[in-house]
Amino acid sequence: MEAAIVLYPSPPIGHLVAMVELGQLILTCHPSFSIHILITTPPYRADDTAKYIASVSTTNPSLIFHHLSTVPLPPSLTSSSNHESLTFEILRLNNPNVRQALLSISTNFSVRAFVLDFFCAMGLSVAADLNIPGYFFFTSGAASLASFLYFPTLHNTTDKSFKDLNALFSIPGVPPVPSSDMAKPILDRNDVAYQCFLENSKQFPKSAGIIINTYESLEPRANRAISDGLCLPENVPTPPIYCIGPLIIAHNKKGGSGDDVPECLTWLDSQPSGSVVFLCFGSLGLFSKKQLQEIAIGLERSGLRFLWVVRNPPAENNTGVAITEQPDPELESLLPDGFLGRTKNRGLVVKSWAPQVAVLNHESVGGFVCHCGWNSVLEAVCAGVPIVAWPLYAEQRFNRIVLVEEIKIALTMDESEDGFVSCDVVEKRVRELMDSEEGDSVRKRTKALQSEAHAALSEGGSSRVALTELFEKWNQLG
Repeated sequence: MEAAIVLYPSPPIGHLVAMVELGQLILTCHPSFSIHILITTPPYRADDTAKYIASVSTTNPSLIFHHLSTVPLPPSLTSSSNHESLTFEILRLNNPNVRQALLSISTNFSVRAFVLDFFCAMGLSVAADLNIPGYFFFTSGAASLASFLYFPTLHNTTDKSFKDLNALFSIPGVPPVPSSDMAKPILDRNDVAYQCFLENSKQFPKSAGIIINTYESLEPRANRAISDGLCLPENVPTPPIYCIGPLIIAHNKKGGSGDDVPECLTWLDSQPSGSVVFLCFGSLGLFSKKQLQEIAIGLERSGLRFLWVVRNPPAENNTGVAITEQPDPELESLLPDGFLGRTKNRGLVVKSWAPQVAVLNHESVGGFVCHCGWNSVLEAVCAGVPIVAWPLYAEQRFNRIVLVEEIKIALTMDESEDGFVSCDVVEKRVRELMDSEEGDSVRKRTKALQSEAHAALSEGGSSRVALTELFEKWNQLG
C-alpha cells in the first residue's frame, strides 16, 4: 500500500502556506510519499485561501487537498470574538471530521505520519486513537517553541496575568523577556485563548516529534535548550526535534496569470541597488488612519526610496487584525494630502498586497520594515535583507526580542505605551537601517545568515540531515 503523510494546518494563510511548503519539500526529497492536506473551513474569514489552494492544486497536483465539513459556530462564540479563541474552538470541534478523513485516507494508503499545526494540537488524540504517529510542525522559530514548551512552567510560578506582572522571564535558550512581551493571546490569564494555548502547549511532549521551520545556526541557543530538555519539567521527556528550515514559498495570493509582472517589480527595476526600504505587515496586520499618516510623514521626511504596502484600517481606530475581507484602500483619502504626488519620484504605494518574496530578493531592496511574523523573518534572512521590527499581533513582540537581542538582524521600532509610533521615530529608524553603523551591523549579520541558510539546505547541511532522519523514521513504519 502506498505510503502517505497527512498534514493538518490551521486556517490562516500564513500557516497554510508553511504547511504546503512542507508538503512540497517532502515530495521533492521523497516522491514516493503521497501528501494529503486537511483544510478546515471556518465560519469566519481567516483569509481568502481558495485562490491559493486552486493555484497550488494546478501547479502541483501531487498535493491532495481534503476539505473538511464546516463546523457550526457555537452559540457562545460569534464571528466578532477573539480570533484565536474562535480558531481553537473550531479546530477542537473539528476532531470528528479529522477522524473521518484519516480513516478515509487509510483505506487506500498506509498513513505513516499525521503532521499538525500548533493550533490543531487537540487533533493529536485522534491520531493516537488510530495508532498513527503524530508530529507537530511549528511554523514559528525555535525560541518561540522554547517559550511554549516552558509556558506550563511559567503558568505554575504565578497566579497573575503576564500583562500585570511587570517581570522579566528567564526562558531557557532565550534572552530575558518582559512578561508583557509574551505572545498576545497568553497575556491575560482569564482569556479563553490563554487556556487553549496552555492545553495545546502540554500536547507537545505527547508527540512523536516536533518539526521546526528554522535552521540550527539561526537559533543555536534555543535549539540546544530544547534538545537538552531544559524547557520541560525533569520528568517529561522532550520528543525528537527536527530543524528542517528555512521553508520559503512565493505564493500568488492575488491569483491571475503567473506570467503577469506586478507593477512594483517593474518599478524596482528602475531603482538603484540596495536603495529601497520595503514596508509590509503580513496578511492580517492593520493600522489606523492616524498611524498610516504618521508612517507617510516619516517616509517623506526620510528622503529615502520606499515601497509600501497599505491596507485599509480596521473598523475601530487602532491596530487590528483582519479576519474579515478587506477591500482595497482609497489611498488619496487615507494618506496626507499631496503625499503621493510629492513622493512619486522615489516611492511607490501598493494597495493591499505585493509579492513579498520576489520584492525582498530584488537587488534594489536594502531594508524591510515588518511585523516580525516568522514567515516574513525567514524570507528576509534568505534574501539577506535586514529588518526594522514592528510587531502587531500573535507572538510578534516576542519575536522582536529574539531578532534584536539574540539573532541581531533587526533594529526595533520604538512605540509609545499604547503602541503608536510617531513620524519622527519612523524617519529615524528607516534612516538608521539604511545608513548608519548600527544598520551596517545588522546588514552584515543578515548576509552571513543568508549564506548559512543556503548551507543548511544543501547536501550534508543540518536541515537536509534532519529531514533525512525524519524520512528514515517514516519509512521504518512500513
